[in-house]
Amino acid sequence: MVCPECKSNKIKVLEKRNADGEQVIRRRRECESCGFRFTTYERIEAATLVVVKKDGTKESFSSDKLKVGIERALEKRPITGVEMEDFIHLIERNLKSRGTNEIKSSEIGDAVLSKLKELDDVAYLRFASVYKSFDDIDSFKKELESIS
Repeated sequence: MVCPECKSNKIKVLEKRNADGEQVIRRRRECESCGFRFTTYERIEAATLVVVKKDGTKESFSSDKLKVGIERALEKRPITGVEMEDFIHLIERNLKSRGTNEIKSSEIGDAVLSKLKELDDVAYLRFASVYKSFDDIDSFKKELESIS
């Protein structure tokens, strides 16, 4: 750490506290050479998730793609916007807490399906029909029987 004013590396911490819901550490600092005071913030940098697709290609995890798929499944269902956002954050937290930065696309689909099953049966069927590529009515019937 160097002083932004005089470029000295003799810096002391005057005060330290958590900010932004415990996710950030705020430090008030002072340069011992020139007396300049400034504030720094430390944030946890989460590892970027990489999605391994069925064909073996890899791409960065997109929370927007996840959100679009879940919103489509929950469209016109009795779920509030806040509940939907909480649901999406829960899925993301679960995926990021797996301890690896690579995750198979099938694991993401399975995670969404298992949570949708608890939240709303119709949304579950909508998502399953796309995720599992239902070809005919029999596929729907089998899936419907499994949740009944």
